[in-house]
Amino acid sequence: MATQATTGLPQSIEETMALLEAHDYLAGTALATVLFLALRMKRPLFLEGEAGVGKTEIAKVLAKALDRPLIRLQCYEGLDVASAVYEWNYPAQMLEIRLSEAAGKVDRKRIESNIFSERFLIRRPVLQAISSEPRRAPVFLIDELDRTDEAFEAFLLEVLSDFQVTIPELGTIRAAEPPIVIITTNRTREIHDALKRRCLYHWVDYPKAAQELEIIRRKVPGCNQTLSREVIAYVQRLRTIDLFKNPGVAETIDWATALTELDRLALDPETIADTLGTLLKYQDDIARIDGAEGRKLLAEVKAELLAAG
Repeated sequence: MATQATTGLPQSIEETMALLEAHDYLAGTALATVLFLALRMKRPLFLEGEAGVGKTEIAKVLAKALDRPLIRLQCYEGLDVASAVYEWNYPAQMLEIRLSEAAGKVDRKRIESNIFSERFLIRRPVLQAISSEPRRAPVFLIDELDRTDEAFEAFLLEVLSDFQVTIPELGTIRAAEPPIVIITTNRTREIHDALKRRCLYHWVDYPKAAQELEIIRRKVPGCNQTLSREVIAYVQRLRTIDLFKNPGVAETIDWATALTELDRLALDPETIADTLGTLLKYQDDIARIDGAEGRKLLAEVKAELLAAG
């Protein structure tokens, strides 16, 4: 199937999947379908899932594949309008006032009109996302929305409804073309239904073994086949254990890369013990695997792969 123009949108689910795969993001049919629909229906895409499953990467890859700017709003506790939308460059405004006074320009209305102009406006991610040129709407990534409070969530609901922001000194700024909005959450708290209703929803799960093996093949091409299979089988089994934090895809890639840098050709207990810090990020998890349970897990992985041929 012919691919779309560089800045155009995919015209089918298959084309959406191929577009992502061309940039080494392996999406299943369900994800490709909801992403295709979000693009066609011009609706925000709400991605939920555990940390490290590739939610943020979807927005990055989509921006690259569509040749669109990527604007990222990294959410955190206490995020406010000044940090997310806009603020005025107060030091520059004060300097302008003093220069005007020094030059004998004392027309207050003129000074006020001058300092509250585009020249002194600092555009934060929300305002950047709705200020783009037609046919060049960016991919607007609202990352880890669950880290913010409900007040900011309510403000965001208003922005996503009309894609406009009102600045008292300048007026209302409307998007010439709505941005492609990707919202991610690690589900540390529930997001209000009112915001979810504005979006198309998809739960991003950990990849299956075959898919994760292909990811390693693409991202760590120097990792030999035997080691790759053992790494994936080991990580897949780790995710079935009640760990404080299961390793994500990024950690799998890091571990495979580290083992390749160490010229390892297969897993052994000593190598696992020495490199667990690239895979697990909590000491309790490391202590649990760096022992009898970890050796048993490795033995089961070796036996499983040997039986599978």
